[in-house]
Amino acid sequence: MAKTYLDKAYDGGTGDSRALYAQWSDTYDQEVSQNGYATPGRAAKTLAQYVTDLNQPILDYGCGTGLSGLALKLEGFSHIDGLDVSSEMLEFAKKKNIYRDLLIFNPDHAPPVIKGQYHIIAAIGVIGVGAAPLPVFDTVMNLLETGGLFVFSFNDHALADPSFPAKVDHYTANGLARLLACNYGDHLPGANLKSNVYVLEKL
Repeated sequence: MAKTYLDKAYDGGTGDSRALYAQWSDTYDQEVSQNGYATPGRAAKTLAQYVTDLNQPILDYGCGTGLSGLALKLEGFSHIDGLDVSSEMLEFAKKKNIYRDLLIFNPDHAPPVIKGQYHIIAAIGVIGVGAAPLPVFDTVMNLLETGGLFVFSFNDHALADPSFPAKVDHYTANGLARLLACNYGDHLPGANLKSNVYVLEKL
């Protein structure tokens, strides 16, 4: 049953997947943990290499049940706010007592965040096939001021679609961002999936 949800997530295209994640919320943590979900920890460790003040606010964009926020907290980040489109997922995030604030928003509208409100935004395991569509990348970058950091990941399904790596190349090739890190490694080993973890600095 749980494995079916994981398969459905990657078969769902890049449209609005709120219904799937609402159904999945009860077993999400268990399923991805059983598959060795490694990307949050990898992303948090990579980000920490480029941050001197771990007390500055960080936005966990698409925080889901809070696994990415937990990874950030374990790496020493202390002021984490979460944002997601699924109220069901956020109920589980609240129980982890990680976040200063948790907000839900409609993906058809702009997120309730002011440009420059956060110097660091994370979208770990968020943008990709069956999850948040690629334009979310631009949404996040537009919320950062010059010097802001964006940590995110693309799993193998996203990397197989040329438009995803091309988005990163667009920003770096046009002087819009500097690529600080790009590391390929485990994502969901139990599902034979890996991912790239990136850190971009907005220019």
